[in-house]
Amino acid sequence: MHCSLFCRVIDNYGDIGVCWRLARQLVHEHGWHVTLWVDDLASFARIAPALDMALACQLLDGIEVRHWADPLPADAAVGDIVIEAFACELPHSYQQAMAAQARRPLWLNLEYLSAEDWVEGCHGLPSPHPRLPLQKYFFFPGFTPRTGGLLCEQALLAERDAWQADTAAQHAYWQARGVPPCPPGGVRYSLFAYDSPAAAQWVQQLAAGSQPVQLLLPMSKVVPDVLQALGLPADAAAGQHYACGQLALYLLPMTDQAGYDRLLWSCDFNMVRGEDSFLRAQWAGRPFAWHIYRQDDDAHIDKLQAFLQHYCHTMPPALATAVQGFMLAWNRNRLTADSWPALLQHWPQWQLHARAWPDKILAGGSLAARLVQFSQIRLQ
Repeated sequence: MHCSLFCRVIDNYGDIGVCWRLARQLVHEHGWHVTLWVDDLASFARIAPALDMALACQLLDGIEVRHWADPLPADAAVGDIVIEAFACELPHSYQQAMAAQARRPLWLNLEYLSAEDWVEGCHGLPSPHPRLPLQKYFFFPGFTPRTGGLLCEQALLAERDAWQADTAAQHAYWQARGVPPCPPGGVRYSLFAYDSPAAAQWVQQLAAGSQPVQLLLPMSKVVPDVLQALGLPADAAAGQHYACGQLALYLLPMTDQAGYDRLLWSCDFNMVRGEDSFLRAQWAGRPFAWHIYRQDDDAHIDKLQAFLQHYCHTMPPALATAVQGFMLAWNRNRLTADSWPALLQHWPQWQLHARAWPDKILAGGSLAARLVQFSQIRLQ
């Protein structure tokens, strides 16, 4: 089965992060041949360092990667399945080529992940092309059996468990990044977020708290807020570290996807942003909070609350209240003095919930498995 997967990079890493994971799953777990068309190879290379940005066509990890530039080259083959990621809009010439095929391809629009109720009713719906004899299907990732599922590799949770049980591997991991062992009673947190006043408030609370905290900070948009809040040099770079009260801050360079997974697996708490990191934090089986991408008219708050309804549904009421309060306060840029301490009071319960959560939401199969099944049914 040949799949042509098209991706326009919108927010640097999220869109291509999802597409790159999906492409690898379709190839390695389901035996598909995948051509991944990407318009921004520079951003792609930040999470896939082996990518050669000078090449318009290359084979990377079993996937044919091609630079999406207009017009598409004459040898742009039409796959049996064509996926446009996140409504990126295929070139008109390519749509015409699809319509000209003796057996027209299955055309899917892979949508953004949402936990909102309406997703179940829209997942899998067809949309006829206004001019060409083509039909596009909407494929919605989601948290329930009536959606397209969630991106997660078949062996990922077993790999996570093995990593979290291997203290020697974790020690070597931290040593390679210049991070010393945690002091007695200390914890490790990671922060990968958008710029936010809440981040400044949070790190100030950690620095003034009673517990030693090692904060791992990959280079991202939130770094200037953290540095300013702690009175640190604005030009601080990856590889540097600072001590501020109870907070030890370590600035990390960007890493590939496997490296970021290990960071999440190795921390006690992860603050993450966007869609791809949001899911990877859940697979880590550790407490996490989500900095969702801000939208006009606070539409992102509705999306956050829809997720929290799922995530907190089986939590003890006091924990659910604390988790919802912290995430909503962060995303409204109004972190209160008690929102973080309220979470700490229920930490053991949150750890148990976080550990059980991945198995619960993967019970109906991963996104890649559901996409393959959806495609097989419609191409019979």
